[in-house]
Amino acid sequence: MNRPKITVIGSINMDLLTGIAKMPQQGETLFGTDFAMKPGGKGANQAVAAARLGADVKFIGKVGDDALGRELLSHLKQKEIDIKHIGSESAKSTGIANVLLYNQDNRIIVVSGANEAVTPDYVAEKKDALLDSDIVIMQMEIPIETIIWCVEFCYDYNIRVILNPAPATELPNEIWERCTFITPNEEEARQLGLKQFTNKLITTLGPQGARFQESVIPTYRANVVDTTGAGDTFNGALAYYITKGHETEDAILRANAAASLAIEKLGAQEGMPTRVQVDKRLAEI
Repeated sequence: MNRPKITVIGSINMDLLTGIAKMPQQGETLFGTDFAMKPGGKGANQAVAAARLGADVKFIGKVGDDALGRELLSHLKQKEIDIKHIGSESAKSTGIANVLLYNQDNRIIVVSGANEAVTPDYVAEKKDALLDSDIVIMQMEIPIETIIWCVEFCYDYNIRVILNPAPATELPNEIWERCTFITPNEEEARQLGLKQFTNKLITTLGPQGARFQESVIPTYRANVVDTTGAGDTFNGALAYYITKGHETEDAILRANAAASLAIEKLGAQEGMPTRVQVDKRLAEI
């Protein structure tokens, strides 16, 4: 069976996860409950999610020429992601995300580092990878001019695009229109005001599932440990099931099931499920 060809253009970070018993006030110092370093970055997370389900995934991005960058490249290779389009940037550090885990939720501070060097010119050098794609996934943790260039390139060559507008950033209306799907969460959708794009807008609703057009597609009950990778798992899974030929609402349902599994383990990528695991969860209802 042919594996879907998915190219992810986006961020690669190391997540610094700190558990806390309460949120500190300004100027306050608290002891954390635990700490871990886990591979992350929205782009890398979405790539791993798609690869775990069985996609043939290429990644276009950059890491720093440092220990974290080398560790993350090794990790992505172990996840069977094609890393030959990932560059090493000597002038910038590998991106990191400080993740505060509190009361089954998270607050995240991102330092972009080498992700800022994923420029239009750099991606243009990798256009053969784009042309060999069934679908392209992007997020907003790389330069906006790169996202615009990529959407226009894919539109010109009839390549489908999923754009996850996180963090929420304004784009020209013609760029939104040229995407196949736009996948904000509720807050991002509120900030961006994308209601005119109802035919391509998929809004994730956390424990309520996801909204597409007039329908809310439910999610599945989960034993929540860490919600950090939920949206990224959803996007990677959505790309996989769309390219496997599923209708949009069915692909969303399956992506919801994948996300519900991902949040049952600590770290954005640790719980990302296989296709067999998703099928088992779908059978629970």
